[in-house]
Amino acid sequence: MIRRILHILFLPCSEATLLMEKRNAQSISARENRMLSMHLMICKWCRMYNEKLALLDKVFKKKFSEQETEINESEIQDFKNKMIDKLNF
Repeated sequence: MIRRILHILFLPCSEATLLMEKRNAQSISARENRMLSMHLMICKWCRMYNEKLALLDKVFKKKFSEQETEINESEIQDFKNKMIDKLNF
């Protein structure tokens, strides 16, 4: 019950996942980072999502580095920005 109240008061899961995506694509503020950390301490679902997100990011970076064609950082950043835009609805 307390965890549910904390979700509502501090940071709902929808905002937490958005911050995770934003943190992956660019940096987030210290305040956002603290809020996200607090949320991840109490929400096992978002912790699992965060782990999967980190794994996917690692796989994409590895895959891009293995390709013979060069993919520069700006192309990766553009891809991440497009994903964030789609998540914003």
